This record gives sequence, structure tokens and C-alpha cells, in this order.
Amino acid sequence: MQQSIPFAQAAHYPVVIIGGGQAGLSISYYLKQQGIAHLILEKNRLGHAWRSERWDTFCLVTPNWQCTLPGFSYTGDDPYGFMKKDEIVQYLDGYVASFQPPAAEGVAVTKLQRNADHVFEIDTTLGRLTADQVVVAVGGYHLPVIPRAAEKLPAHVMQLHSCEYLNPESLPPGEVLVVGTGQSGAQIAEDLHLSGRRVHLCVGDAPRVARRYRGKDVVEWLDLMKYYDLPVERHPLGAGVREKTNHYVTGRDGGRDIDLRKFALEGMQLYGRFEDITNGVATFGNDLKPNLDGADAVSERIKDSIDKFIAAQAIEAPLEARYIPLWEPPVDIAQHLDVASGKISAVIWCIGFRTDFGWIKADIFDQRGYPGHARGVTPVPGLYFLGLPWQYTWGSGRFSGIARDAGYLLEHIVAHRDAALNSEQYVEASRA
Repeated sequence: MQQSIPFAQAAHYPVVIIGGGQAGLSISYYLKQQGIAHLILEKNRLGHAWRSERWDTFCLVTPNWQCTLPGFSYTGDDPYGFMKKDEIVQYLDGYVASFQPPAAEGVAVTKLQRNADHVFEIDTTLGRLTADQVVVAVGGYHLPVIPRAAEKLPAHVMQLHSCEYLNPESLPPGEVLVVGTGQSGAQIAEDLHLSGRRVHLCVGDAPRVARRYRGKDVVEWLDLMKYYDLPVERHPLGAGVREKTNHYVTGRDGGRDIDLRKFALEGMQLYGRFEDITNGVATFGNDLKPNLDGADAVSERIKDSIDKFIAAQAIEAPLEARYIPLWEPPVDIAQHLDVASGKISAVIWCIGFRTDFGWIKADIFDQRGYPGHARGVTPVPGLYFLGLPWQYTWGSGRFSGIARDAGYLLEHIVAHRDAALNSEQYVEASRA
């Protein structure tokens, strides 16, 4: 475990990093290489989200070879495998041990502002400190989204957000309603299903992707196709891609597709999008079939792009039959579920998070609370963001792309420091 350094109230640092996940650790690594004094402020423990906000069987959905933190690429014996939760924590702990970043753990930042002297004032739960430059590295997943309809659930039904789920045994006996089919929802539904629990799953419009195609993991094909180098401004959706749900797939048991149609054949009850709860009855939209068809269509379009790449590059790759749906929703698919009868013991909300940057006092946020920035560099001199989803590329919020983003910010941090130093020297020379 990283030992927290003593917190010095009223101390001043050239750079303060807020957040001790992979983003904060990555920029700390580069700063330490450059000999730039800095401090990480982490309100919990370094790597907290991986330790405490993932379920027991959680594993990466990207292959281990994509774990390329600065100065600490994956060197294990299973590069094409998928690290499990405990292995991810060990990887991060190994990273921390490799360069011993200066960090104050258990210190939450409550307010950040830039004063008239262009110095950042950072109010924390242990007092105030100041900095010349600040990197906000807290990601973009802050406040769990729980719909207002949750207030209508009967008191005897346990409800929790995906970040609180641990395992099937932590839930009371009975059937479980899972709302949402992004990566977390689909994987948690699978976890419960494989344990033998009866699962009711609300299917949204999240896309899916095949695990493997034509002899390779799809991630490897997309990497060869330079998809992960595509900057957000060149993406067909532009900045809108930041609002899109991640494709569902799993790295569990060596990696495989998540096929909700297969789960339905095995007894999982699928519904359309969750709508409301009225008098103890949950209601769902009449959109299960288009949602399933849409997810499959995205997966097949990705395969189309891989086929074109293989042909254009004259790559020898085995042919593979395309996906054929295993199950179709009946015309009279249920659109209601009695959640008050007693058979539903728990509801798991897997509908994402909201950002919460209200503690940052700077006029840089849009109406949705997203910070204005260019590759993490904000309009406020010396203020940066790191680790946001699609901050620059697909990998910005992941182990695969954080090194590039952190390296880019390092250049700006150094340039800002040098410009300030030159300005001070000019002022001193003028006085002389």
C-alpha cells in the first residue's frame, strides 16, 4: 500500500494532481521523471475505484497487452487474456511501487479556484494548499444515476447501483431485476445468470461487439486498423461519441461474446427499456426487438469494416460465418413486471453516472457540466483534465491511451512553468 505523505496545510506545490487512479498516477510518473515537484490528492486510496467499485468477478474487456501505463506496460504471461479485479489492483499497486508517487490519501478536495495572483487555491478536508498548476484526474463517472422511479419501489426490495454490486450472494434470495445493458448491466446480468439466479433484464439501445472474428480478438483488429488512434474530432459522431454507451462484451473465462438472445433461451427474461413503476408494477417500452437488432447490427458493421481492412491489406485470415440470431422476442413479450409481489428481491440500476465538477470554480463548463478543453488543456492557464472518456481518443479513459494523453499534458505543464519562470526573470531584470 502506498504510504500517504504528511499533509502540510498552506503548502505550495508547482503541480497538484487531484485523483489517484490510473490517470493521476500516469501524469505523476512523467512529472517525477522531469523532476517537477508535485502532489497527488486522493480522497480514498490510490486506485480506489478498481478496489471498491467493481464486483467480484469483474475483469477487463480489453486484452492485457493494452495495459500500457507510462513506464509500466503489462509483462505477464497472458497478454491476450483479461485481468480480473484482483489482478488489476495488483497491476496498479505494482505501478505505485515502481516509482513511489508523492500522494496524500484520504484527502478530499472540496473547492478549486484560481485567485487574482493566478495561483490555484485548493480547499480540502484537511485544509488549504496552493499550486501553480492543477491536473484534475478524477475521470467522468462521479454520481451514480438512479431514476426517480426508484422511490416507488416497495421497501422490501433491495436496490443498488452497479458500482455497489459485489456478487450474487450479497443479494437476498429471489429474482433480480437488472436495468440497463451497457457493459456493467450486461456483465452483471451474466454474473447473476451463471450463478443460477432468475434474472429480469431491461434492454436499452447499447451496442454490442463480437469478442473474436476471423482469427483475432476484435480489439486486435481495431488496433491494427488504427481505430484507437482516431481523435475525437475525426470520429463520425464528433464530441457526441462521449455520450454513447460502451459496447457490451466480456473478458470473463478467457473472453467471449455477450449474447442476450442466448440468455433468453436459457431462461433470462428480457424486456424493453425501463419506463416507470406504478402501484408496484414496473413498465417497459415496446422496443426489445429493435434494441436487440440494433446491437447486432453494430456488431456486424464492425465485422464489415474488418473484412474491408483484411481485403485492402491482403491479409490471410480464416473466413467466418456471420452471426445468426438465436432467439426472437415473441410478439406478446411482457411489458410489465410486478415488483411488489415478493418474487423480485433486488433491483440493480446499471444506467451510468453523471459528472460532478461543481467544486471547480471556473467558467469552463457547458450546460451538461462537461469541461471545455482541447486534449485536456482548458482555457484557464495551468488547469488541465486527464482521464475523461474520449478526452482525445477511445483509450483516454483506459489503460491503453492514458500515456499519450499524460505525455501531451506534460508538454503543456513544462511550457507553462517555463513561461512563468521567464516572466519572473524579466520582471526581476527590469527592476534591476
